[in-house]
Amino acid sequence: MSLDISLTQVMETEVYEANITHNLNKMAKALGIYGMLWRPEENNIEKAFQLITPLRKAIKKMEEYPEVYRPLQSENGWGTYNDFLPWLRKLREACIEFPQSKVVAYR
Repeated sequence: MSLDISLTQVMETEVYEANITHNLNKMAKALGIYGMLWRPEENNIEKAFQLITPLRKAIKKMEEYPEVYRPLQSENGWGTYNDFLPWLRKLREACIEFPQSKVVAYR
């Protein structure tokens, strides 16, 4: 007979990180995703899977109606439609890949 003993600990590991300018807040608000992305803790967003559908819908709106969202770009060029759309696509893909990951936003 023998005894095997071990101690284990689950440690949080960052699986995705992205940064985008707050100058896109008007576009995000028009898409209905501002609160979910910039203030997830105030909007009951805890896990990545909760963002998948809203992101899919926002991406679809941007793709179908660019003329609605392009005018909401930052006038100084820091935060454009062409910056935001691929950023949202990458975030959506990360949420699909890591659906149970914790969503944390740093402002």
